[in-house]
Amino acid sequence: MNQSALSALIWSVADLLRGDYKQSEYGRVILPFTVLRRLDCVLEATKPAVLAEFAAKTQAGLNPDPFLLRKSGQSFYNTSELDLPKLLGDQDHIRQNLYAYIQGFSPSARDIFERFDFYTQIERLAKADLLYLVTEKFANVDLHPQRVDNAQMGLVFEELIRKFAELSNETAGEHFTPREVIRLMVNLIFIEDNDVLTPGNAVVRTIYDPTAGTGGMLSVAAEHLLEHNPAARLTLFGQELNDESYAICKADMLIRGQDVANIIAGNTLSEDGHGGRKFDYMLSNPPFGVEWKKVEKVVRKEHEEKGFDGRFGPGLPRVSDGSMLFLMHLVSKMAPVANGEGGTRFGIVLNGSPLFTGGAGSGESEIRRYVLENDLVEAIIGLPTDMFYNTGIATYVWIISNKKPAQRKGKVQLIDAGSFWQKMRKSLGSKRKEMSDEHIATVTRLFGEFTEAELVTVFDADGKQIAEQLVTTSDKAPVEPEGGKLKRAPISRIFNNQDFGYTTITVERPLRDEAGEVVLGLKGKQKGKPQADSALRDTENVPLGEDIHAYFQRKVLPHAADAWIDEDKSKVGYEIPFNRHFYVFEPPRSLHEIDEELKAVSASIMKMLGELAE
Repeated sequence: MNQSALSALIWSVADLLRGDYKQSEYGRVILPFTVLRRLDCVLEATKPAVLAEFAAKTQAGLNPDPFLLRKSGQSFYNTSELDLPKLLGDQDHIRQNLYAYIQGFSPSARDIFERFDFYTQIERLAKADLLYLVTEKFANVDLHPQRVDNAQMGLVFEELIRKFAELSNETAGEHFTPREVIRLMVNLIFIEDNDVLTPGNAVVRTIYDPTAGTGGMLSVAAEHLLEHNPAARLTLFGQELNDESYAICKADMLIRGQDVANIIAGNTLSEDGHGGRKFDYMLSNPPFGVEWKKVEKVVRKEHEEKGFDGRFGPGLPRVSDGSMLFLMHLVSKMAPVANGEGGTRFGIVLNGSPLFTGGAGSGESEIRRYVLENDLVEAIIGLPTDMFYNTGIATYVWIISNKKPAQRKGKVQLIDAGSFWQKMRKSLGSKRKEMSDEHIATVTRLFGEFTEAELVTVFDADGKQIAEQLVTTSDKAPVEPEGGKLKRAPISRIFNNQDFGYTTITVERPLRDEAGEVVLGLKGKQKGKPQADSALRDTENVPLGEDIHAYFQRKVLPHAADAWIDEDKSKVGYEIPFNRHFYVFEPPRSLHEIDEELKAVSASIMKMLGELAE
């Protein structure tokens, strides 16, 4: 059964809730019941052994917990003789029995249902005489891991959350990231680490997501590593603000055998749940364009009091968009490199504004300056639009690393994957496009080979496309056909870090009196010096690699011979004009071609009018 069919089956429970629950409240019942049934099915095979062990160890006066974990084969257990199917055998006492069943779970699993506020829903369903009917629905859904694996189950939860988010007009994208985007990011953060991916190497690594959602990024990373190297061990860490998403993430970690103490509830920016800890890999998709006013006081205090000893040393972005705070948070979690060992690589999804928002000296520019001057940016990949569930805007994956290979040092690779997509059979919210496995493999190859590339399209003499080829610096480009033409569009480009830097200089012009004479200062340091006219003040951005005074003489003085630079106001800034580097000039069509087309259209219109007149 695929996840769509399964989520549709679970969704049918909504028919029972209609009338007693608002549409926006369906998730409060369906999500915790889905988790409960999943845990129910996972424990089914070992339940008799767990109950026998519980009775024996309790009678012997021993703490049964470690013995029960061993018997269950999971990182959780249930000591109640009940399960969902058995609950149906006593309709009159189903409320009390359901309470008893949930209380039978080990503490870490019980906390999941407390996060869902599940007891409130049990009371509400019982009062509406719906508890038995809803329990019956879920008791008949088979969510056993042999029928629905962890990856499928994660997609089921994401599908359900998306539906509930749409019904309640919430932002589904805050909870999860499209799986193909995660697969691309996971490929990129692992690709250069041969020791981790080599089968048989029993390495232990950590991975962290500060905006874990339902745990999708962590799960895909774990599955990827297991597929390539079953001997490797990846320990998962995360933090999540939304209680429902946290509960689902925690349930997923339980079933995977991960230590659920590594998944923390709370706001990552105001209360770092993993303070002082460093990680080998990290992934994040923080909310786009969400203000951080609620945590502003705490964040500013950390910035001002701790500086670079805290998480936000370089600077603070404007309050209207907190995504760059997560970028700095992740940078603070990077493990140090010593003797060629250690270090961290992480991927973070950001919208376009962190690339260029804010002029020299602003918080955003200072953050860009910090990561570029410290040689942390490996690559930025532009994704197709309409890839996410809640927005159609352009998005970018930043790959950050403090363990760059020698050929990458001092450089940044930009990859424009905006054309690497296929149309979805059915749109999901704002998501209308997806990246195929082939698209993901192409981007991964371009990153792995650290090469420049362009997409060459071949047209025949009639302007019809006859071929398309991705050409790297080492490939042989297609030959331009006779009478036809080639169109070249850059896909991968490599730059020096300082190519994105500039110095903003302030250009002053003298203030003049009514007679046109320059006004001179009368006091202090300004005595005898020309006074600046604020109305004529201007700024120029000089590339970092260029001499400022040579630039000034070449670009400014020929147009304003009396101008000068106010050295005290010069500031260094950084921006990454991604789209500008991939812009391809399309020459306008000739006037003759346009004229011929207009004549043809006019003739066609006259012909149709003539036919109407007949």
